[in-house]
Amino acid sequence: MLWTRRACGGAWLLRAARGPEPGRSASGARGQGWLQPTGYDTGVKVYNSLTRRKDPLIVSRADAASWYSCGPTVYDHAHLGHACSYVRFDIIRRILSRVFGCTVVMVMGITDVDDKIIRRANEIRDLCLVSPRVRCPPWPPWKRSARSRDAGVAVGAMSVSPASLARLYEEDFKQDMAALKVLPPTAYLRVTEHVPQIVAFIERLIANGHAYCTAKVDSDKRHTSDFALWKAAKPQEPFWGSPWGDGRPGWHIECSTIASLVFGSQLDIHSGGVDLAFPHHENEIAQCEAFHQCPQWGNYFLHSGHLHVKGGGEKMSKSLKNYVTIKDFLRSTSPDVFRLFCLRSSYRSAIDYSEGALLEARSLLRATAAFVEDARAYLRGQLAGGPIQEDVLWERLGRTKAAVQAALADDFDTVRAVDAVMDLVHHGNRQLKAASEEPRGPRSPAVLGAVVASVEHFFETVGVSLAERQCVPGAGSPAALHSLVEELVCFRLKVRQFALASGEAPGEARRQRLLERQPLLEACDALRRDLAVHGISIKDRSGSSTWELLDPRTEDPKPRS
Repeated sequence: MLWTRRACGGAWLLRAARGPEPGRSASGARGQGWLQPTGYDTGVKVYNSLTRRKDPLIVSRADAASWYSCGPTVYDHAHLGHACSYVRFDIIRRILSRVFGCTVVMVMGITDVDDKIIRRANEIRDLCLVSPRVRCPPWPPWKRSARSRDAGVAVGAMSVSPASLARLYEEDFKQDMAALKVLPPTAYLRVTEHVPQIVAFIERLIANGHAYCTAKVDSDKRHTSDFALWKAAKPQEPFWGSPWGDGRPGWHIECSTIASLVFGSQLDIHSGGVDLAFPHHENEIAQCEAFHQCPQWGNYFLHSGHLHVKGGGEKMSKSLKNYVTIKDFLRSTSPDVFRLFCLRSSYRSAIDYSEGALLEARSLLRATAAFVEDARAYLRGQLAGGPIQEDVLWERLGRTKAAVQAALADDFDTVRAVDAVMDLVHHGNRQLKAASEEPRGPRSPAVLGAVVASVEHFFETVGVSLAERQCVPGAGSPAALHSLVEELVCFRLKVRQFALASGEAPGEARRQRLLERQPLLEACDALRRDLAVHGISIKDRSGSSTWELLDPRTEDPKPRS
């Protein structure tokens, strides 16, 4: 077993090796020991966990700010607690890029070998050995059907390895992030693909006098706070060869190696949940500064608050069995509603998960989308209305832009920014209402167009779409779209049959009835032509109508009912 030393309390790791320096930690005050970096000043003041204060965010390069994100341990489905953290940091990343002109190079480490992964793989194997006909629930749904087609789920699950389980849940995690509209990192790096580099990292720590090897697990530790760099192999567990015997990396050394491999001896931003500040991030700092022999490795540590279950005061987690998976959540709520829910609290604060808070976010999103639609209708002349107070609205728009910029520059204060935008929306609605009460007179479309552009730009910046209405769960799924087209075609058929029906009316009465119903037939034909533009071909047959979805790549029709 390999160990490295960490001093207890708030004192910094390996402090004696560098001399009497002020205390430094990711969870405690670094105080005067923090060195303000040089480079590109983003104009943002960010709360730095290293100093417990807001510091100017200065990155090494505007075109390549380095950011390391602790990724998931892939042994199960991700839940809303994970989603909250990744969405919040995605919002910050978008703001840095789109508001403050900073291109982010982000690397995310994937822990794909871990005690939890091994335990979960063994649970699946044991479940299927006890009852080989059982459909094994831990497999992600998108893999179950493929496995059950031929050999059967049980046979496939019996041969599951920790590595294959990790690959499945890694892909599952990536799909969840895409569904939440979280931008992918510049690169994902798996632990298992960098074990040689981890071994080399440890070797240098030993050479620098900051790590040591023991014959036994805990009894030979030189200090109670020392932590493992390399774990000795156990029976029936994955292992790799090393100068210290077969084994696998400890948790903390994985992120240190991966981040150093890409970014070297200086990292601009490091992020993760607040529960990672100690001991994980403190241990990362200890290892990296000992490895690089540098006074300061990571310049800014950003930590997101937990998602709490309302009423219980406890964080959402798998261990407490109080979680909602991302997939289950997105069956009833859009990612835009969840993102607005996250925007309405500081990324550093804990946030209560409740149906009421989600309903409020949904209501705000609908109100904003409704305002944008009404304002556009006014611009097109489709909404009756006279003049509005242009000078007042222009002044309000200018103040809103300044308020949003100031809020985002103050530790990414999305709460103040959203409030400022919603105040502008409220004021715009009042102007539209007043204009509708006096429909005559000169119109003022230009300022409303500027307001709409500004509102849309803000929400696009933080990753929220106003174009898609938030009322139909699962509206984007193929099954939902198929059902929608099916209902539309059936309704059209009923209208067409009614228009063609003449009953037993005599000749002149029959002709008159058909003439009166001719507009209905023309509307049916217009709908068929309009849907054809979108690749949906309707064919009217005797007593029925069928539709086909045309594949734009081959133009071969795919028959539907």
